[in-house]
Amino acid sequence: MFTVTDSGVAILLCVVTMLGWGSWANTQKLAGKERWPFELYYWDYALGVVLLSLVLCLTFGSFGSTGTSVLANLRTASLGSISGAVASGALFNAANILLVVAIDAAGMAVAFPVGVGLALVIGTVASYYHSPKGNAPLLFAGVALVVIAMILSALANRRLGTQRRTQARRGLLFAIAAGCLMGFFYPQLMRSISPDFNTAAIQEGFLTPYTALFFFSLGLLASNFLVNVWFMRFQGSTFAQYRAANPRLHLLGILGGAIWMLALSANVIASGVAGPAVSYALGQGATLVAALWGVFIWREFRGAPAGTKPLVASMLAGYAVGLILIGAAIL
Repeated sequence: MFTVTDSGVAILLCVVTMLGWGSWANTQKLAGKERWPFELYYWDYALGVVLLSLVLCLTFGSFGSTGTSVLANLRTASLGSISGAVASGALFNAANILLVVAIDAAGMAVAFPVGVGLALVIGTVASYYHSPKGNAPLLFAGVALVVIAMILSALANRRLGTQRRTQARRGLLFAIAAGCLMGFFYPQLMRSISPDFNTAAIQEGFLTPYTALFFFSLGLLASNFLVNVWFMRFQGSTFAQYRAANPRLHLLGILGGAIWMLALSANVIASGVAGPAVSYALGQGATLVAALWGVFIWREFRGAPAGTKPLVASMLAGYAVGLILIGAAIL
């Protein structure tokens, strides 16, 4: 299977994660402009996650001189590791649907910094406790700056007009709930993967990164039949609407899921060098990428009162400096 052993390549993969996790939601924004409900979009998103994980299993996960191929790994994997990866996918799915609802209500510039920023803090602390790799002072100093940036994002949100503020407040609550759940999916996923998978043989009972990611995707898709069906009923959407949709809308969802899964895969592979805590924290620089999309492309703070721009600029700066410190924790 394909792995990395160089810290520079690991950082590059974390940048890929940052860009992918910060950009996939643009496909939802594009679908939303055509009044495509988020809960219908999300079926295609889940399908994109599964398809990309399967492609990676059959390619990068099955060839190469390092580790164990996916098919060989399936013969030695324990039920506990498999169920852990599946549970991680289900946990992430519930969190991500809440984040999609938050984006729909409050926009990328608010939902991502709060939801994903909170997930960054929880996931980094939990991952570092499980596998303490990286320079702790630099890592947690970077995390502290991210927390400050989250607060600035919330303050900027309060300066929006009354109608937009009410809608954004609802999105903010969904983002907080999403972040609290999302912070735990990554440590759960990493517990199912063999330690030091990039330098040693896969320990019996554990999964390779590619096998774990495939079972993660199955957990995500399976839980969709519970979580997303509930949202469909709540919103009044039907599968008849889904079947009748323009193929372009389905492709947007599949593309969004594939982009997100590619980003997660790059992050897990990078964790073999950087450590799960640093890899996850740096990858969650997606918050900065998403905020940039929201501020400069989607113009989500357009028309906000004077004094909002300094808050937004400070938020972006806090994320940028925080991510630099987190990146330095690898070296």
